[in-house]
Amino acid sequence: MAQQPKKTRAEKLRTAWRPWAHWIRHHVPPGARTLLGLVLILGGVFGFLPVLGFWMIPLGIAVIAMDIEPLVDAWRRRRDKASPHDTDEDFR
Repeated sequence: MAQQPKKTRAEKLRTAWRPWAHWIRHHVPPGARTLLGLVLILGGVFGFLPVLGFWMIPLGIAVIAMDIEPLVDAWRRRRDKASPHDTDEDFR
């Protein structure tokens, strides 16, 4: 029986992000997505506190990127460069 190739960290993160991205895109209105992204970034600034974390900054940027076209284009270019065979409809 052949072993599956081991997933990279980026592939694991992409797989984990997909359901959340889909839910956010379809259930949170565009203005609220931007506000949510800003709140996540602001919370990430206080990442040294116990409840908050620095992981909130890139998550906030990703949420805001859903609505700002230049960021969406940059996200697509980066995604396509990293994995040309990945077809994720949540960022199209």
